[in-house]
Amino acid sequence: MSQPSSCTESYDPRFEALVLFNAELEQLAEGFRWLEGPVWFGDQRCLFFSDIPGNRTLRWSEQHGVSTFLEPSEFANGQTRDREGRLIQCHHRSRCLTRLEHNGSITTLVSQANGHRLNAPNDVVVKSDGSIWFSDPLYGLLNDYEGGRQPSEQPPALYRLDPSSGQIDAVATDFDGPNGLAFSPDEQLLYVAESGAPGVPEPRQYIRRFQVNGNGRSLSGGEIFHKISPGWADGFRVDEHGNLWCGAADGVHVIAPDGVLIGKVLVPKRVSNLCFGDRYGSRLFMCASTAIYSMFTATRGATWPR
Repeated sequence: MSQPSSCTESYDPRFEALVLFNAELEQLAEGFRWLEGPVWFGDQRCLFFSDIPGNRTLRWSEQHGVSTFLEPSEFANGQTRDREGRLIQCHHRSRCLTRLEHNGSITTLVSQANGHRLNAPNDVVVKSDGSIWFSDPLYGLLNDYEGGRQPSEQPPALYRLDPSSGQIDAVATDFDGPNGLAFSPDEQLLYVAESGAPGVPEPRQYIRRFQVNGNGRSLSGGEIFHKISPGWADGFRVDEHGNLWCGAADGVHVIAPDGVLIGKVLVPKRVSNLCFGDRYGSRLFMCASTAIYSMFTATRGATWPR
């Protein structure tokens, strides 16, 4: 069992098995406005991420540094890869989900639900059956900084999309502000951030845990799993052991499957979202306000059966 490095705090021996004594926090790039949506492309050995106010999707690699991948991006936020390796993006401005095809063309996957326009799709994950699960809060409609003010046509919700049929279903509607989401390694659980209603004095802000029902298409439960402090839960990922690595005001909080905070990765800026990547999936990449950071760990991001 290794001892934590100087950029971590341990509150439980379980955390010490996840970090390396000789791996420090690295700043990879800075000078952005507000970063989100990190996703690792192993075949290209690069990280894609969103600078939402900059209206662009960026690419980072060890060899070439940072370059612009897509501009304008329709104020893209959350991103992931589907089972065929294609980039899936959430867009605030155009209020839709898109898929970047292998030939370079862009397909709009969904822009409406229940006969009304989506709000501002925020974050997205793909389940092993190919279904796309995404959050649709109001945040991207509220100001010009992240996409331009627009009226909402329906309440916030969490959705499941079947990309082959186009069928879209609301799987949870009792949210004020659904945000980041991630499945447990066995896909029996879905964690979702409740970031709260905008402008409310005491918003509901915590991580909820849902059970995925036997049909794999619906949810039950939704109890409070953990409350982040300082700050609130935004984006997160799950490692191979089922621990939740969640962005917070002081860095990244690591929460065990039993809901206990077991340690932190301390970052100088607020972390909005993160992902695992690099050759073995053991490098943590963090979108932290205006900069990108990374840290090698002793665990790997969760993988799902193909």
